Amino acid sequence: MTPRSLLERTPAAAPPVAVVRRARRGPRRRLALLAGGLTAVLVALFLLRVLGGDYIITVPDFVRILGGKDIPGASFILMESKLPRAVMAVLVGLAFGTAGAIFQSTLRNPLASPDMVGVSMGASAAAVFGIVVLGLSGTSLSAVAILGAVVVAAAIRLVAGPESGYRLVLVGVTAAAALLAVVQYLFTRADEYDAHAALRWLTGSLNAADWPTIRVLALCLLVLLPLVAWVARSQRVLELGPDVASGLGVTRAYADGLLLLAVLLTALGVAAAGPVAFVAFVSGPIARALNGGRTTLLGAALVGAIVMVGADHLAAYAIPDVNFPVGVVTGAFGAPFLLWLLASGRAGRRSS
Repeated sequence: MTPRSLLERTPAAAPPVAVVRRARRGPRRRLALLAGGLTAVLVALFLLRVLGGDYIITVPDFVRILGGKDIPGASFILMESKLPRAVMAVLVGLAFGTAGAIFQSTLRNPLASPDMVGVSMGASAAAVFGIVVLGLSGTSLSAVAILGAVVVAAAIRLVAGPESGYRLVLVGVTAAAALLAVVQYLFTRADEYDAHAALRWLTGSLNAADWPTIRVLALCLLVLLPLVAWVARSQRVLELGPDVASGLGVTRAYADGLLLLAVLLTALGVAAAGPVAFVAFVSGPIARALNGGRTTLLGAALVGAIVMVGADHLAAYAIPDVNFPVGVVTGAFGAPFLLWLLASGRAGRRSS
């Protein structure tokens, strides 16, 4: 056989563009399957939360009530209790899950979630100050909580300096400890009513879910989440490290802008439901594990919503005649997860 015939029989090498497209097709297919699976789980849990429990609502009644028909008893329970809680859980979970994944991927540290680096505690301290000292409630209290989260986040970033990763996490943990001391001091000044209100808010609860709050939260997320999706197009570059990211044109200002959006998402979630523990922390690692080790903000958002809805259902019905705040259930789930993350060494990677 001649060399020419050998060359004719040898398949031509695929063009580089085709190779890149094939390499991208697999992760995209996996992400699509992950998003579809998580959405199905979320819908199932949402229906379980809305239709199940101690007062069963049938699917036909659910559809009729949404269509405007008044069914005595069922209409009130669905529209004023079950459905607002479930919708609020989804929205808050989306906000916390997205924010946690942004913090962890941008700072390249699985411990760098908003509730670990002091952002949630900043909102909590501001809210407790508003309750105990200023006597605030409702919308004004939510505004103070959002302002507290943003101010504390800016102070942490300023003190941490140009470094990301572990330095910012350490400064955030220190700030959280200091703010916890402030909260404890405010409790010593509070009367019984204010102390009870502040403690209920700090635990994280969906008991105060109502349609006006849901509308404001949904409107804010409709603005912030698409903005996050647009800004985060170069987020994967940040995971390569600050030097590589800078060489590829992804500046520190870009990273700070992405973190600011995560802070706003965290502040909105905390203002609506309080600092629900560990939702932002666990969403990113779970979604990343399901996605083959690749960061996915969409997956983290869906995991956050699943955790919130599932935890709220367990809080309401795990023990008969006992209704826990949702933050108790997420704390009980998140604490062992944190211990596993530390024990397995997954939190020990260098981030800067």
